[in-house]
Amino acid sequence: MDSVLEVRNLTGGYSPRRPVLHGLSFEVRAGEMVGLIGLNGAGKSTAIKHILGLMQAHEGDIRIQGNTLEQQPEQYRSALAYVPETPLLFDELTVEEHLRLTGMAYGVEESLYSERCASLLDEFYMTGKRKAFAAHLSKGMRQKVMIMNALLAQPALYVIDEPFLGLDPLGIRSLLDKLVEVKRQGSAIFMSSHILSTVESYCDRFIVLHGGKIIAQGTLEDVCATAGVSSGIGSLEEAFYRMVADGGRHEPVG
Repeated sequence: MDSVLEVRNLTGGYSPRRPVLHGLSFEVRAGEMVGLIGLNGAGKSTAIKHILGLMQAHEGDIRIQGNTLEQQPEQYRSALAYVPETPLLFDELTVEEHLRLTGMAYGVEESLYSERCASLLDEFYMTGKRKAFAAHLSKGMRQKVMIMNALLAQPALYVIDEPFLGLDPLGIRSLLDKLVEVKRQGSAIFMSSHILSTVESYCDRFIVLHGGKIIAQGTLEDVCATAGVSSGIGSLEEAFYRMVADGGRHEPVG
């Protein structure tokens, strides 16, 4: 499979004197979902900010479809869509207007836009809210709008940070079903979440971040092996707890 997201030897943070991330290297390939897990403060949000271009790396290289933000900013940005932990919407725009704005930003053709918009509104049970202003939506509905905007764009890479917060059970199921669908269509998905059971069920590979370093990555069997847990009876949750309870003293896996 071709690599969509490539991160090589990424060191970064808010201050060059005190980096948060230390030499991260990983990739997310087309048609796979990779789960990023770690405790609060492990560096997950900082890593995502570097991928989005909101923070500049102290060292290392980040590429999306072979492009860097510095050299090919338009190609880099158009190849990804981001769903943040906290939904950020324009209060005076309706649900439909947010989708329209996204369609214009990503250059989605009108015929495709109409089809995707109607489908997403239906799948996320938001058809009755299409004319509602964002200011009048619940947090869960606002999160659904963010998710629908990302899915409307159909980019090569989805970067998703704690997407299940505030969603009702139907919303969670709709999101997971769509992620399986877009993965099957060839998109790459990089998702951070604390819900380890869901991550284990839906992700193909995992990255365990602790203290700004990758202490394990790979398939469930790889992560369990690093944690010293039998893959036959082990789970991602068990492996994760064993590694972080040990203070993350395993050798970082790059």
